[in-house]
Amino acid sequence: ASDIERFLAAFCSQGDAVVEAARQLLSDERAPRRQKLLADLIHNLSGNVLAEDKEDDKPWFEGLDSRFKNKSSYMRYSCESRVRSYLKEVSSFIPNVHPAARDEYKEIVDLMSDKLRSVKYNGCYFDRREEAAARLCTTEGWFSCQGPFDRDDCPGKHSINPYSNRESRILFSTWNLDHIIEKRRAVVPELAEAVKTRDGREVNWEYFYQLLFTVDNLKLVHIACHKKTNHNLSCDKAKIYRKRKQNHTIS
Repeated sequence: ASDIERFLAAFCSQGDAVVEAARQLLSDERAPRRQKLLADLIHNLSGNVLAEDKEDDKPWFEGLDSRFKNKSSYMRYSCESRVRSYLKEVSSFIPNVHPAARDEYKEIVDLMSDKLRSVKYNGCYFDRREEAAARLCTTEGWFSCQGPFDRDDCPGKHSINPYSNRESRILFSTWNLDHIIEKRRAVVPELAEAVKTRDGREVNWEYFYQLLFTVDNLKLVHIACHKKTNHNLSCDKAKIYRKRKQNHTIS
């Protein structure tokens, strides 16, 4: 191991002692930059990361509804709420759909709603107890920014553990599940257009479901990496419709 690796290992293993030393230094520090460095150090090392139940980390639950008894259940709820808001946006677009296509559009919204209920609104993405393939965090609860929609990585190497302390939990609410192909500008209008112009074809609603509600098209990004400019990306025309299933009778 390199010197820096040994230093980091020792640093993390002596977390409590480092926090106490940093607090003593901070109490007498007046230089804003040094205050910021010490405060960030304390903030990142003082969280009770491994605690899961409310009884073991009551400060983490301050301000939350009493029904939440452990951290993971709240984090699941947080993710579910975001996904539910996306479904609400899809549903609220109905008045903009061509009148002749609204019933078909509503049917697709209902299918998406049923699918989401069956997978518990993909709350697994924020739940550190889930299987590795289902969650966006480590087993300890660390999340890493996946970078802007037009990059494969995060230039700022942003990371956060909302399971560690109350402040991190609150800050995590500013992180965004960003649609690579934009929900409002591209996916929902394209779905409405597909229903309108289907001309006997079957709309591939599961493709739109993936774009709207799954990590096939969602990236977790720090607020600084969330670009609100027009992504100028569109749906794959080859996936908008699918062949109807034919019923074959045995003669």
